[in-house]
Amino acid sequence: MEWNTSSRTRARAAEIIAGHRADQTEVVRDAHLLFEWAAYAVCSPELLTAVQEVIGEAVAVENTYLMLKWPGRDFPVPWHQDGINPRMQLDPERSVAAWLAVTDATTRNGCLQVIPGSHAAGYLDHHREESEAPRGKALGVEGMPSGPHERAVWLPLDAGQASLMDVRLIHRSDSNTTAGTRIGLNIRYVAPGAIRASDGHSPSLYPLTGSDW
Repeated sequence: MEWNTSSRTRARAAEIIAGHRADQTEVVRDAHLLFEWAAYAVCSPELLTAVQEVIGEAVAVENTYLMLKWPGRDFPVPWHQDGINPRMQLDPERSVAAWLAVTDATTRNGCLQVIPGSHAAGYLDHHREESEAPRGKALGVEGMPSGPHERAVWLPLDAGQASLMDVRLIHRSDSNTTAGTRIGLNIRYVAPGAIRASDGHSPSLYPLTGSDW
């Protein structure tokens, strides 16, 4: 599906790259609260309609991550599931993950790799990777290899395209080996009652539709 036209998205990507080139930012959390273009992206009509078909009419954003993979930088993302972390767990019947391509995402610059059907195993044990990178330590599935899996498939997307994933689906991405920057926006959408919080965590939601928030 498309969340924006390819020409507009590529123009936006150029602005993002220019704005973050100096500090080589790799991860921006809650981009929808910081950037007007991201606030538009999370509620783009075709994307929002697809989300509502999956989780119902009332939809909120739980969070977003803007991911920039700079050329030549070591930035693999380990195998993980979007719907679980130490603070909470998302009900897979009331939540869905979206991945939006802001630049073209290819097998060479770090597009997603997914393991089809892996959501059927439910949530798996997870751990923080050992990393001293400024972007922080990613949360990975316990016991998964660090590289490609024999059952994995690539999910390349053109700028302006998006994909929806079950929040339990296991996926990863490689570092960017091209001369250009790869940018993606990850979004977690939820319906009312989707979040099972732990340790006193109280999520801050960004409602898009509905009144039960």
